Amino acid sequence: MRLLLGLMWLLHWLPLPILGRIGKAVGSLLFMVLRKRRHITLTNLRLAMPELSEQQRVALARQHFQAYSRSIWERAILWWAPEARLRRLIRVEPRVPLEQIQAGPTILLCPHFVCLDVAGVAVMLETSLCSIYVQQKNKAFDDVLRAGRSRFRPVKLFSRKEGVKPIIRAMRDHLPYFMLPDMDFGEKDSAFVDFFGTPAATLTAPGRIAASTGAAVIPVVATFLPGYQGWKVTFYPAWENYPGDDMVTAARRMNAFIEERVREAPAEYFWTHKRYKTRPEGEVSPYAPVA
Repeated sequence: MRLLLGLMWLLHWLPLPILGRIGKAVGSLLFMVLRKRRHITLTNLRLAMPELSEQQRVALARQHFQAYSRSIWERAILWWAPEARLRRLIRVEPRVPLEQIQAGPTILLCPHFVCLDVAGVAVMLETSLCSIYVQQKNKAFDDVLRAGRSRFRPVKLFSRKEGVKPIIRAMRDHLPYFMLPDMDFGEKDSAFVDFFGTPAATLTAPGRIAASTGAAVIPVVATFLPGYQGWKVTFYPAWENYPGDDMVTAARRMNAFIEERVREAPAEYFWTHKRYKTRPEGEVSPYAPVA
């Protein structure tokens, strides 16, 4: 891992078009080698996009591996490049919502697109934040990841085991909560809500935290700019009348929003995650073992 991190440090000096193409080539190789992850990706795409032919899904899965690999290698720029270079490469539309963040509790709702770390950097270039952090198994990688995510401003990172209380305290101190809401964490604190027409264990925490704090919920999505020009970070208007009285309805509203964004950049969504792993009682997992 230390050798790999050293290589990434060396590569961050390259122009982004060269580094991006390296990442894409590695992704093509990984698509052929990582059979289990390829199987998960294709299973997700069969459930989410049945209107596509199998040939189209395979092509989309390959593009996803390329995009995911690109995002990993391009993190070297996020971790080590000077601020001036990052500001040139990150296009923020329309802007980081500092006024709303300073006005009261704020949730920055960031779905799992492969460039999500770029969204975090775009925020950190302007203000501190708080978020949930899962400690990495490899200490060297964990150290670099933590340092990379907090090198411009201090950041408060909490373990999921600590619950929501420290997050709410941080939000009341005007730290926006950078929330990644769309992974399968099991049935606890979740509801089965359609995601691309298939029930998926969906966290109700965004709605519950917004209801208890009066927080503004502002979605943010990071994607690649065309032609290896950099990244685009889009901040959407704060959701009105959210969450309402029904947390399941609020979760469905969130999933519907994410679906719309995925349709805009389908190869860049995190399809290698077992989004449909947890099933309603009586249903079997769609991720049968690869023979």
